[in-house]
Amino acid sequence: MTMQAQMDTARTLVASGKGLLAMDESNGTCNKRFAEEGIPQTEEARRAYRELIVTTPRLGESISGAILYDETIRQRTGHGIPFVKVLTDAGIIAGIKVDLGAKDLACHPGEKVTEGLDGLRPRLQEYFQIGARFAKWRAVISLGDGLPTPGGIRANAHALARYAALCQESELVPIVEPEILMDGDHSLERCRVVTEDILRAVFDELHSQQVVLEAMILKPNMVLSGLHCPRQGSLDEVADATLGCLLRNVPAAVAGIAFLSGGQSGELATARLNAMNVKRQAMGSRTPWPLTFSFARAVQQPALHIWHGQEAQRLAAQQALSHRVRCNRAALLGEYHATMETP
Repeated sequence: MTMQAQMDTARTLVASGKGLLAMDESNGTCNKRFAEEGIPQTEEARRAYRELIVTTPRLGESISGAILYDETIRQRTGHGIPFVKVLTDAGIIAGIKVDLGAKDLACHPGEKVTEGLDGLRPRLQEYFQIGARFAKWRAVISLGDGLPTPGGIRANAHALARYAALCQESELVPIVEPEILMDGDHSLERCRVVTEDILRAVFDELHSQQVVLEAMILKPNMVLSGLHCPRQGSLDEVADATLGCLLRNVPAAVAGIAFLSGGQSGELATARLNAMNVKRQAMGSRTPWPLTFSFARAVQQPALHIWHGQEAQRLAAQQALSHRVRCNRAALLGEYHATMETP
């Protein structure tokens, strides 16, 4: 795939009216969520749940790409059809999470850095052969007393850029995900300041590694108050702070921005996404990139709760998943209303 083809893929992933479905939970994370729902923590249960997702009727009307996990990209339906083919046939591009998780950063108490660069090149080449056309790497940033430090920010920014360069070398579109965690009592303003620091560092490193911005997608956090902050920002305040932050720090060349949900409820994440797209439309040409979503639990949780590991609940679970992605599609157009959540 030439660089032009990678740019075309990136644009397709952020096409108007469609978003990304993040179903790249590690086996450990997936098992934890299954345990909360009383579902057996087995490979077959994980396969059955993922099959439920990828075979949801008309999923491709709202979803442009699906981020998979190493186990998932190798799995098949009960009829032996590879998940990658099921997605491709539905008009959905298959992607793959390639980082190996956040580990303690040496000499930086309370901070982590994402690992997985060693041996990444051959892994990317294998995933491309399997059918992946984009990848994702997540960096985790915690806010606290004196955190993050400049060293912590720089270490994660450098890893993101090294990963992105390796992706483009291997003909995969990189999704670059620097995430400020919602945990804590930090204010919306504190989140804005640190998000700007991180974005500046990330794009400085991307430039140093000669990453082609037109062939990458940014997956940032929304600018939010911490979960335990006594004052939570309104929809308009979140939209203003997030858009202002992005306009000041994200180059216009970037193919698109796909927000992570980061632990928000499905309804709230959708409402905030809608508020940003309403403001984006009003701002017109001042917003050079499309704003879309790359949600995981904010899309999947209702379906998982309904499914509960029972085949008899499969259709109802798929309907719940369809509802959430349709709500998010409406939010991309600035047409979402809370009344859409009423059965």
